[in-house]
Amino acid sequence: MKEKQQRYETLVHAFHGDIYRYAYWLTRDPTIAEDVVQETFLRAWRSLDALKDEKSAKSWLITIVRRENARRFERKQLDLVDIDDVSVSDDAFHAAPQDESDELRVLIARLPMDYREPLLLQLLFGYSGEEIAEQLSLNKNTVMTRLFRARNQLKDMLAQESSQQRGRQNG
Repeated sequence: MKEKQQRYETLVHAFHGDIYRYAYWLTRDPTIAEDVVQETFLRAWRSLDALKDEKSAKSWLITIVRRENARRFERKQLDLVDIDDVSVSDDAFHAAPQDESDELRVLIARLPMDYREPLLLQLLFGYSGEEIAEQLSLNKNTVMTRLFRARNQLKDMLAQESSQQRGRQNG
């Protein structure tokens, strides 16, 4: 039992920051991200004996985070309302960025999930195309295409933002 606890504590100390960052990117809410991370590490504790290769611990935890995030939607009972009675806006898409990193975060949040998730795995964790393909259960070529398209969409959005900024300054 003591050995299991030491393995678990080592796992938490080594990966907590990365796992939280990934959960935050998935949820876009710090309190929900904390809940997802807590559930992730609880499941990791329960299944720690199943982790045979310590080198794959990060991938294992990321898989748990993705599944926990999906479970969050399975449990959620949504209230139905008439769409004509509700005004909908997403602040992440319209937030005024404070600096360049905030601007980039907002633009990444605008990417479709199919492009955003592989890009985040590459940017936050430094995963290769093969590792991302394994994480997302996709073909490596599909991952590489999505990464390419994600970068191109970001470039286009940055160019558009830049031209809009110039237009505001000149007009």
